[in-house]
Amino acid sequence: MEPKFEIESIIRLYARWVREGVLKVNSDWNVNNVKFTVQDPCQLVRKGYGDAVADELRYVIKKVVGEENFIDTWPNKSNNYCCGGGGGSLQAGYPEARRYYGKIKNEQIVKTGAPYVIAPCHNCHSQIHDLSEYYGAGYHVVHLWTLIALSLGILGENEREYLGEDLRNCGL
Repeated sequence: MEPKFEIESIIRLYARWVREGVLKVNSDWNVNNVKFTVQDPCQLVRKGYGDAVADELRYVIKKVVGEENFIDTWPNKSNNYCCGGGGGSLQAGYPEARRYYGKIKNEQIVKTGAPYVIAPCHNCHSQIHDLSEYYGAGYHVVHLWTLIALSLGILGENEREYLGEDLRNCGL
């Protein structure tokens, strides 16, 4: 049976909606020029849509935080490092192994100097947050939607608790 639907990534939809003006995002809220980097999720980029969706992800991020406030990782896109939290690793009960495999990702993030990592995948978000705490790196991890909502002026006070002090009161 042939499906009568197409599976699409929310990242591609965000990019289309930004281009069409449906999501009227901008980076005006980022008055302190807070810097961000991004995690390219394995399932979405390497095993899914490839560099095309990684480019769309960067397009949305630059519109939301300001192009000058985005610091890319190296390597990136389809060649980016796995965070070590996917494929059930986050729930498998072996935190030492997960953190060991994630160490290279932590070092890569630290090298960018960005105080925030945007993680479009929840597994990546949780793993990278844990890596920052475990290795004492001090960076914050933020969902892409949180930044979109912040740029739209619709992020509630109760949705800001996990942000750093520099972002917690932006746009209020």
